[in-house]
Amino acid sequence: MDPIVELRKISKSFGNTVILDEIDLSIYPGKALVVIGPSGAGKSTILRIIAGLLSPDSGEVYIAGQRRRGLIEDSPDPIAISMVFQQSALFDSLTVEENVGFTLFQHSKLDRQTIRDLVTKKLAMVGLSDIGDRYPAQLSGGMRKRVSFARAIMANPYNPQDNPDVILYDEPTAGLDPIASTVIEDLVRQLQRQEQICGTYVMVSHQESTIRRTADRVAFLYDGKLSWEGSVAEIDTTDNPFVQQFFSASLQGPIRVVN
Repeated sequence: MDPIVELRKISKSFGNTVILDEIDLSIYPGKALVVIGPSGAGKSTILRIIAGLLSPDSGEVYIAGQRRRGLIEDSPDPIAISMVFQQSALFDSLTVEENVGFTLFQHSKLDRQTIRDLVTKKLAMVGLSDIGDRYPAQLSGGMRKRVSFARAIMANPYNPQDNPDVILYDEPTAGLDPIASTVIEDLVRQLQRQEQICGTYVMVSHQESTIRRTADRVAFLYDGKLSWEGSVAEIDTTDNPFVQQFFSASLQGPIRVVN
């Protein structure tokens, strides 16, 4: 099976700090990859490079077999990639309804009532009914995150070509209570397996329940390198010291403790 997204020898630095050091990573159709590692390891940077929002300093990005030149704004990708941002990234001047339905309002020929009905269904899926007329400033942090999630999974049932082929989730359950996290975790898998809105996703997460419940494969990023990749089941059997320390929350091991 050919990868739907492939990173080859990707490097990225900010100033004198090396974030990614010749990273090779493949994402396959219909699979769920969760990228883990300590804070500041470059996980979100990988998502932004995949999304075409950030250019690597060196290396190549291939989307559906085609090499990307520049950023997503420079030329469209052969497939659609959607992203759930860690900080929600909602438009403050738009209502929740307008945020969630933004792409359809801007780029589809659907009438307003049809889009409103689709938005209502997506908000209900993330446990947020009857808030379409509110503005982001009127919502809690967790609610804003779920609105961002609803926007990312927005699909046009009348034009499947508008639907995302890959979804990128940047800490989708961070800051949520356990019950709200379970709602999002279940929804991620439901979209992949039952709704078939998007069968391929890449997620960044620190939350163990999210990692174990949403990943097919896990990649561990540390010090700019991918130090381990394996299945969820292998988390408990691997002798990789980085993975062992991360999941045991031990202060002893190769991961440096930041005071």
